[in-house]
Amino acid sequence: MRQRLIYLCKFYLFTVVLFIIAKIIFMLVNHEGQSFPVGDVLNVVWHGLSLDLSTALYVLIVPFLATLVSLWWDGRWLTRILHAYNLLVAIILTLAFVADTSLYPFWHFKLDSLCLQYFDSPAEMRASVSGLYMTVRLIVLIVGVALVYKLYQRIPLWHKAPTYRSGATAGSILLIPLFVIGIRGGLDESTTNVGQVYFSQNQFLNHSAVNPLFNFVTSFEETSFYVPDYEFMSEDERHAAMEGLYFTHSIAPDSLLRTQRPNIVVILLESCGGIFTEDIGHRKDVMPQLNQLTKEGVYFANFYANSFRTDRGTLCTWSGFPSFPRSSIMKMPAKVRFMPGIAMSLKNAGYRTWYLYGGDINFTNMRSYLVTIGFEELHWKKDYSTEEQRSAKWGVRDDITFATLSDYLKTQAPTDPADARGPVLAGYSTLSSHEPWDVPTHRLDDEVLNAFNYLDGCIGDFVSEMKQSPLWENLLIILLPDHGYSYLGVEPTHPEHDHVPMLWLGGAVKAPRRVEQLCNQTDLPATLLGQLGIGHDEFKYSRDVMSQGYTYPFAIHTYNNAITMRDSTGFAVFDLNADRTIVDESTDSEALLKKGKAILQTAAKDFREAK
Repeated sequence: MRQRLIYLCKFYLFTVVLFIIAKIIFMLVNHEGQSFPVGDVLNVVWHGLSLDLSTALYVLIVPFLATLVSLWWDGRWLTRILHAYNLLVAIILTLAFVADTSLYPFWHFKLDSLCLQYFDSPAEMRASVSGLYMTVRLIVLIVGVALVYKLYQRIPLWHKAPTYRSGATAGSILLIPLFVIGIRGGLDESTTNVGQVYFSQNQFLNHSAVNPLFNFVTSFEETSFYVPDYEFMSEDERHAAMEGLYFTHSIAPDSLLRTQRPNIVVILLESCGGIFTEDIGHRKDVMPQLNQLTKEGVYFANFYANSFRTDRGTLCTWSGFPSFPRSSIMKMPAKVRFMPGIAMSLKNAGYRTWYLYGGDINFTNMRSYLVTIGFEELHWKKDYSTEEQRSAKWGVRDDITFATLSDYLKTQAPTDPADARGPVLAGYSTLSSHEPWDVPTHRLDDEVLNAFNYLDGCIGDFVSEMKQSPLWENLLIILLPDHGYSYLGVEPTHPEHDHVPMLWLGGAVKAPRRVEQLCNQTDLPATLLGQLGIGHDEFKYSRDVMSQGYTYPFAIHTYNNAITMRDSTGFAVFDLNADRTIVDESTDSEALLKKGKAILQTAAKDFREAK
């Protein structure tokens, strides 16, 4: 058994070393136009290692099974299978490395399943490169396969059967959980994904850290998140239906702020539906602090979430892009890079950007998305002590992370607007108001309501602390949920399901105010940037609701293959699976839902064509 374990270890380590060498070669070949110190090569190797270790375990599965079979039935045929497998692995790995390294200068993203589309157009492929280019790559591929195969072949196999077969078999089977955990990437909620290796504002370094074989294979899995065409109508009809729905300029916006360069904190409140508040849900007991604060700041009373999941709602908020019913853009790193972001716009205006999340920031590729849209620093679960990481099922509970946010602002946010360091943008996603509702307080008997009551206490304590700080005078705090929540019959088809509170607080706010305009989560980028006097043309689906150009208020929401729309005519829901209207509370639901379909079709078209 010892010989077999040595063989598996050598096979595994050699595969990992190949991945590391491939990263270095990738950086050397594609370094033109890239500026980075030598130390960043080590950073790429280190940050990409977790993905390499997981991918190498996939490659090790066949050798592991072969060693297991050999405990009872060894022979020349098994050796031949392993030799053939070595050749197959050599071909696959070398082909992935060569293709990835060669295609990157053209695509500027990692090897994925999109490359297969080009096999339908071989003429275009040949026209893109010279014969010499192809010849050199073919030679490198052949030599690479031969070299990798030879090195795999040099890993010595076992020479004898074990003395205790039953014990050796039992020991081998006990290794299976290690395979599963290693491939999965640990025991946390998130599984191994591309986003976990992102570490830099330099996308070339992030891409260099990504394992091309893993990226290619998982890109097929992402086809389940692929955005369909949504061909509801002709192009002429679509253009006509989209007329006047969105605009990209702020026209003499009604001013809400005393200053155009405040320190800004945007807090996404996990699942915080309006049904838990007094104004929307007529609940005084659940979130009394938030209820009171709505009277102290700018409260958007007719604000609606765009989606039903955190990954979608986060992207809607920061990028102002509509959500798709069954597709998560955040899980598609190759497309995320085309998304605009509030953080990038503010960064270009002199802001320093920072994001806080108490959970696993690799979940749903959140890390890669946040880095791509302009967040320079990320603070997450792994930055806390082991005890703090275990304070809640999803990670670090909210009272601890709110304290982190407070500490960051006190040390990094300038109290003087003229401070040479520039203002800060702090993004923050809470997590405790989520199943399994494991919060440290027990004020309400209902565990769901109690969790939101706990969140409310955290909000109240944080705002009170900021009020007593010199930071308050130049601070803008924006509170809004990532999405609504289904509770006690308020399901996605209910008109109030996606009705959520958005509140602007702080000394930077001119005066308390209630904004009645109907609007969407995606309207935050244009509305905020409009208040700051910063252009927002790149946010094609975000409207400045305080602008005089905001003449047609409406809100769209998508969930699990359905569209909900609302405007002055009422509310309607269209089920894409059933291909019919399932809720009709509008005086003109056909026209209303046609606009929703046009938005979905247009957004999908823009998404597919982004390059």
